[in-house]
Amino acid sequence: MARRYDSSTTTFSPEGRLHQVEYAIEAINNAGTSVGILAKDGVVMASEKKVTSGLLAPARTSEKTYKLCPHATCTVAGLTADANILIDQARLRAGRYAYQYQEPIPIENLVEHVCNYKQAYTQYGGLRPFGVAFLFAGYDIHHGFQLYQSDPSGNYSGWKATVIGANNQAGKSLLKTEYGSSSSSGDEMKTDEDPAKEEIEMPTTAEALRLAVKVLNKTMDGAAASPEKLELFAMTLDEDGNCVHKILNAKEVEAVIAEVESETATAGDT
Repeated sequence: MARRYDSSTTTFSPEGRLHQVEYAIEAINNAGTSVGILAKDGVVMASEKKVTSGLLAPARTSEKTYKLCPHATCTVAGLTADANILIDQARLRAGRYAYQYQEPIPIENLVEHVCNYKQAYTQYGGLRPFGVAFLFAGYDIHHGFQLYQSDPSGNYSGWKATVIGANNQAGKSLLKTEYGSSSSSGDEMKTDEDPAKEEIEMPTTAEALRLAVKVLNKTMDGAAASPEKLELFAMTLDEDGNCVHKILNAKEVEAVIAEVESETATAGDT
């Protein structure tokens, strides 16, 4: 029955499903893993770099993390070519907003614009959904540091910590135990939780980097972590209140990996 409805993005199946959108989401679940963690003093994002061939020349710029504007960055999981179209849309929207209103665009406003663009590709005939998911990290004066996740359907949500890409469920399971208190609902890391509940204590940026490496260690199917396989990014504020975007170099990544291995060894001894 599904085969009668899976060739169109505009036709619902009798079960109320859009199969092409679900297929796009499934494609992302086979992409390299990306982790986003909200910290007290910034936002941390970590990504798995998949090396398809040793003959490929090293990339001169990041293929996972993209700067959208001075106060916003995104990490990609899925088809990079599709992501480039949406990244251009986000940069254009941020620039036009700054020109029109003479102030930086609020982060959720930027995320909503990109997601509206993605949703349109699930509603009109002759188009296919974008096969890419994003983690958006940013800072604005209204809500401070923020982390959002979006998928090909056009939905987005705010998170304190989340994982997209391959083995994301395993990564989220680890975050539930390592980041704040756990609950049976599975949504304890979302930022729209009941304010009456106990506040989750956020880690520092350094602690978030170590936690991100732990998550990637679990999602990479036993492959040993190394600077060639991981990309770590941190967004913080400088003394003047400006956002600082930093992709850690190989030595810094190696140092974080060594700290995680030391913590793991110590925990094993106890």
